[in-house]
Amino acid sequence: MSITVEAVKAALSEVLDPNTGKDFVTSKSARNIKVDGADVMLDIELGYPAKSQIDAIRKSVIAAVRRIDGAGNVSANVYSKIIAHTVQRGVKLLPTVKNIIAVASGKGGVGKSTTAANLALALAAEGAQVGILDADIYGPSQPTMMGISGRPETLDGKTMEPLENHGLQVSSIGFMIDPDEPMVWRGPIVTQALQQLLEQTNWRDLDYLIVDMPPGTGDVQLTLSQKVPVTGAVIVTTPQDIALLDARKGLKMFEKVGIPILGVVENMSIHVCSNCGHAEHIFGQGGGEKMCSDFGVDFLGSLPLTMSIREQADSGRPTVVADPDGKVADIYKAIARRIAVKVAEKAKDMTSKFPSIVIKND
Repeated sequence: MSITVEAVKAALSEVLDPNTGKDFVTSKSARNIKVDGADVMLDIELGYPAKSQIDAIRKSVIAAVRRIDGAGNVSANVYSKIIAHTVQRGVKLLPTVKNIIAVASGKGGVGKSTTAANLALALAAEGAQVGILDADIYGPSQPTMMGISGRPETLDGKTMEPLENHGLQVSSIGFMIDPDEPMVWRGPIVTQALQQLLEQTNWRDLDYLIVDMPPGTGDVQLTLSQKVPVTGAVIVTTPQDIALLDARKGLKMFEKVGIPILGVVENMSIHVCSNCGHAEHIFGQGGGEKMCSDFGVDFLGSLPLTMSIREQADSGRPTVVADPDGKVADIYKAIARRIAVKVAEKAKDMTSKFPSIVIKND
């Protein structure tokens, strides 16, 4: 007994993607459905990296199709395809970077750099090609967190190669200066340095470039919004009122310059005593979620205040690589997947499809 493509689509419309909450037909993930008598072959294309979940998704798809009366062999090829998405109007995409995600905070000391490093590593662990740009010119911390020392190479005398560790491509002003040397630079020089780091690093076919922003809403943020093609921003805060006040300013700034907010991460939300197990909200409770409901943005998740996160980042092996199967790494991976799904739901970038119009006076 042969079955129809329509019957397969009807079965797949009952299966929800665990990450997007949409079925595979509505989301147009189900592709190339072929029916040969009782046998069915199909592809499921995910718009985000999900290496750890591909097996479970494949099993749920096959199980759904097998429930069709008369179904024989069912094979499902589940894979991720990450594409470039729209950015601010009038800003061109970088040729070798599909999506740029800014990780920002209103104030310093909320764990933004640690969060940026772990989110980059989490996206890489899920199968994406990822780079991290340390845009904190005055206080670069990614060389230490990524466990990288040395100077970048240049092959042509004009551009530099990113340094690599833990599967990430990394660029930072910290690779070019003495660690004890203060950056006594005025704003215009800082913004020029950021642009050079971004545009003169030979990024190699990145799905995502995570930009670890300096705190605040100053020159670097303005340059980023006017000249750098940013797909979206992630705001990192702690639950305390002072941090939230500044985080709100950061969020409003991105809204003003037309960069979409992908969501808010609440860091240091709860502390569990390593001796007695007592849990305590040292910096207050629920501030990040309230801020999200006030501004209508997504709450991406909360991270605990633990010594291990700090120790692992300081030693050059952040949590996602130091303890990949631990609870905290799972939280980072879940947040990274939510960010990737939010990016995947944005409109595709079509600028490469338009011809370049050149006007000449002959």
